[in-house]
Amino acid sequence: MLSIRNLSKTYDNGVHALRDVSLDVPTGMFGLLGPNGAGKSSLMRTLATLQAPDAGSVTLDDFDCLKQKFELRQQLGYLPQEFGVYEDISALAMLKHLAVLKGIANAKERDENVKHLLHMTNLWDVRKRKLATYSGGMRQRFGIAQALLGQPRLVIVDEPTAGLDPEERRRFLNLLSEIGENVVVILSTHIVEDVGEICEHMAIIDEGQVCYTGEPRLAIADLEGHIWEKIIDKDEVSDYEQSMLVISKRLFAGRIKIHVHAESSPGDGFNSVQADLEDAYFTSLRKTTAVC
Repeated sequence: MLSIRNLSKTYDNGVHALRDVSLDVPTGMFGLLGPNGAGKSSLMRTLATLQAPDAGSVTLDDFDCLKQKFELRQQLGYLPQEFGVYEDISALAMLKHLAVLKGIANAKERDENVKHLLHMTNLWDVRKRKLATYSGGMRQRFGIAQALLGQPRLVIVDEPTAGLDPEERRRFLNLLSEIGENVVVILSTHIVEDVGEICEHMAIIDEGQVCYTGEPRLAIADLEGHIWEKIIDKDEVSDYEQSMLVISKRLFAGRIKIHVHAESSPGDGFNSVQADLEDAYFTSLRKTTAVC
């Protein structure tokens, strides 16, 4: 169990990236949802010991992650949103080099670990190709391979499917699901569908604050009978937003389809629709904005 308590971080420019964040993250896939700039990457960088918080604590089972940074790094796998590689080196050579840096000193153990990870990420057949020739999806799978060196207890992946085509996205999510059976895996993303497909637990964060924490299925169940849909003209949007809780809107055949959260029907023309995780996500964000 990863336990985060009252974590806060303010940057030198005055931006409050994290505001009293507290979360319990169990073994398995944990989704961290939020819009761009919500504080997700700041939280991930703090958990990965790349920056220190102003206040708060982080513990992983039996040790203090903020005070025992070296010990945590031995048990941490991290795939940041953007990561660089030596592009003229093969995946095999790069992974072996990173294994040495990770502290896997025994050559036989290192070779076996690297071979296993290349097979797991479906990169074995292209292991001798230079990383410069890899597609975006292949690079992300290589990123997971390096994150899993040394059998970490905590794996953090930040916006891993952004920019991937549907086939690579599916392959990557399947890989994460397999990893999450035995370790704590935090998937930080703004893509609601990714969390809904593979995460048993989740949190929603916005403006550095936790808006919701729980199970995706329960977040959806709580909204049943409270999501209403209507197609309106573009010039009507402002009026509806002023009079009711419009949680989302999208173009539909030249008009706007809105979803509204309400205990009962908001009025004529609204139809009750089955709630999904996107509705839960936007409801949490809109309610938090309304409170602020």
